[in-house]
Amino acid sequence: MASGESAAVIGKSVQIRGEVKGNEDLMVEGLVEGTITLNGNRLTVGPHARVQANVVGRDVVVQGSLEGDIQATGRVELRAGSRVTGDIRAGRLSVEDNAIYSGKVELDGTASAEEKAGAHAPATAPVA
Repeated sequence: MASGESAAVIGKSVQIRGEVKGNEDLMVEGLVEGTITLNGNRLTVGPHARVQANVVGRDVVVQGSLEGDIQATGRVELRAGSRVTGDIRAGRLSVEDNAIYSGKVELDGTASAEEKAGAHAPATAPVA
């Protein structure tokens, strides 16, 4: 999110059952049941939010309760006090003390490993 921009917000009293899609960052404070798809954007599950959905995004930050699978091309952060049940597939994972998690984790660090390898590779191509 660029400086000066704020995320779209699903407020504390809002309940959504179905599919949520967007092309901007999203902050959930209320209840969402279904799916949340934010390709290339950040999803934040607020401290009092209840999300029962499979989620897809660039980065996912969980401060409240989330039941469902998480797929992130970037980073997943489970903050202190969060409660997550479901499988996580991400590039990176951060879990703070007092976060509760139940599920499987698959970290796909191949993109970052290739970038790191490319940084140290010689500038010339190999001769065949």
